[in-house]
Amino acid sequence: MRVSRRLIAPAILIAAIAAVWALGLTDRLSWSELARDQASLHAWVTAHPALAPCLFMLIYIASVTLSLPQAALLTMVGGLLFGTLPGGALAAAGATIGAVFLFLIARSAFAGHMSRRGGVALDKLRDELRRNGFSYLLAIRLIPIVPFWLINLAAALCGMRLREFALATLIGILPATFITASIGAGIGGLLAQGGTPSFAVLFSWPVLGPLLALAALSLIPVIWRKWRAGNA
Repeated sequence: MRVSRRLIAPAILIAAIAAVWALGLTDRLSWSELARDQASLHAWVTAHPALAPCLFMLIYIASVTLSLPQAALLTMVGGLLFGTLPGGALAAAGATIGAVFLFLIARSAFAGHMSRRGGVALDKLRDELRRNGFSYLLAIRLIPIVPFWLINLAAALCGMRLREFALATLIGILPATFITASIGAGIGGLLAQGGTPSFAVLFSWPVLGPLLALAALSLIPVIWRKWRAGNA
């Protein structure tokens, strides 16, 4: 049976995800492993100032493309190894590139089929995304609650433009990414003592409150356009 060319990329992606889980590679990145190896990791990063950040970003891109659950932990690792600003920047770039890869794979494989079978409801959703997709995605990205991979797939299947997707993703993840990297930059002593950092701070009101406010602000252009259209 002939396999459609557009299904090759998603088939490879699914096979890679299955292989990663089957080989237990997701278990290799844990707090206990990081606590044990952080001295040697710091030494290796210091010895390879050009290669280390490139390798870290490649690992981050692969993790996001494969929709693995270690993104927040990797962001902390970036802060631990490179500092808040460099680590956060590397994580944001890696997350955006990985999200774009997954977006393109999903769009090339399934968006055409969805467009033909989606009917009137999907056509209306596509029109709405063309007008306001950037604001909607920015608001969602600013709040680290909805699974990252799910947003990537939904945006691709609903027909969002690539440029708006990439830009809203990059801008939207910056606040939470740098907050997480800053936590990572300060956990060296905690790991050395056998402690385990917590992501709960990301969902505390002092952090989540401002992120919710930014998300609400990002929707103002949508509200304004709809108000003007309703009063035209």
